[in-house]
Amino acid sequence: MSSENGATINAVRFHGQRDIRLDRIPAPPAGVKPGWVKLAPKFCGICGTDLHEYLGGANLIPTPGHPHPLTGETLPLTIGHEFSGVIEEVGDGVTHVQPGDKVCVQPTLWDDDCRSCKRGMVNCCDSNGFLGLSGWGGGMQETTLAPATAVKKLPDSISLEVGALIEPLAVGWHAVDISPFKDGDSALVLGGGPIGLSVIQALVSRGCTNIIVSEVATRRRDFAKQFGAHHVIDPTSSDVVATVESLTGGLGADVGYDCAGVQVAVDSALKSIKARGTLVNVAVWEKKASLNMNDMVFRERAYMGVATYYLGDFEAVIDAIESGRMKPEGMITKKVAMDKVAEEGFKTLIEDKDNHVKILVDLTQPVA
Repeated sequence: MSSENGATINAVRFHGQRDIRLDRIPAPPAGVKPGWVKLAPKFCGICGTDLHEYLGGANLIPTPGHPHPLTGETLPLTIGHEFSGVIEEVGDGVTHVQPGDKVCVQPTLWDDDCRSCKRGMVNCCDSNGFLGLSGWGGGMQETTLAPATAVKKLPDSISLEVGALIEPLAVGWHAVDISPFKDGDSALVLGGGPIGLSVIQALVSRGCTNIIVSEVATRRRDFAKQFGAHHVIDPTSSDVVATVESLTGGLGADVGYDCAGVQVAVDSALKSIKARGTLVNVAVWEKKASLNMNDMVFRERAYMGVATYYLGDFEAVIDAIESGRMKPEGMITKKVAMDKVAEEGFKTLIEDKDNHVKILVDLTQPVA
């Protein structure tokens, strides 16, 4: 990226493990190519994926010698893939947004040519990537460029702060949407972090009347209740399998959603799902997991994975928020300025994650 007039902007960039910095980088050049937009990010969530990259990366972020196949970029690069902003300029052919519009960003990148894309499954692209993880800018820089297909117009009733929550909410929405959940089903959710809470809200919006959440942290169990869970379980002091059985009339949960990525949780969840029930993996695992195949075989249980979100999921979440079926404002537990991301954002999530759901980087705050 190079600026024609030498202008620079602030950007929070990943340089390596435990190394994120507020840098000055060239501003995007004047003019926007056809099918693209220029926008000014305003709020950006710090995602669990960002935290994993910070603590143990680079994993998804491309490293020198191994550029991303779509962007051609490697670290250092701007992070932030859960963001909202305001359109500044649009390229030829872009008609669904115009300068001044509030938008959120669906950050997935795909090649439109692989076997998955040809089947319409762009979220499973062989070369998939993300704005804010793979290059082409991201949500933690003052101005950025994006394919026009990535930006979704926000109605007046949805604030830019809430707009930054739509990406994680879309993960939960997609997980419920692609799962076999149907009216009248009971659901078990493993984990009360941001994605678990997003699944809970998606289930609430679908009218689920028996949402059971297993979560070790007291504060996160409180959050789960706040966002609509009907029952919460502390797996360190209660028998999850027995409790789920008692809460489902002895049947077991119809569908389970693993948003924790912890072996012991999967072990108990498989036994908590009814015969021919399904456990849906939403979590990104840090290490290889194991499944007790006999728990699946002798009860004909199914285990399935879901990948981020599909085309249309962002629009569905926006509609659910606008209609009042989802009310996610309470997920925002802290806002930090761009120059405080490492110290007050990442450090807080590492040392006090149980008391926070979503920390937003507020690009409207002045930088010291």
